[in-house]
Amino acid sequence: MARIKIDLPEVFPFTIQIPVRIQDVNYGGHVGNDAILSIMHESRIQFLSSIGYKELDQEAGTGLIMTDVAVAYKGEGFHGDIFEVAVAAGEFNALGFELFYRITTNRDAQTITIAEGKTGMIFFDYNRRKVAKLPADMKASLETGK
Repeated sequence: MARIKIDLPEVFPFTIQIPVRIQDVNYGGHVGNDAILSIMHESRIQFLSSIGYKELDQEAGTGLIMTDVAVAYKGEGFHGDIFEVAVAAGEFNALGFELFYRITTNRDAQTITIAEGKTGMIFFDYNRRKVAKLPADMKASLETGK
């Protein structure tokens, strides 16, 4: 069976720590796939905030829409783990970009990779209900992570 291969960037300008909550754990006793998507979403919101942007700017009527997602699960996460999520932007085009995620935890004096992922993001004008060009200042901030 073919597996998803995600080519992560070498540098991640942003990291955040997210504790695993009991509701993140599924019937298998480990963090569920739906929780990984939620953790990626929270990381995306925090990354955007750190560079001065929002996923949805209600006043301007613009925002980002996720067009696709890929996740490669690498290890198990458990209640009580603290995930370190690294985020970087790349693969820019006129309308959007991809965000890359590396989720790890430290357990028993080792760093364990939990998942790697990426989300395709496009810029959207909610007033016109149409895809719009990614603003140059936003692209510059995403590229540097500042």
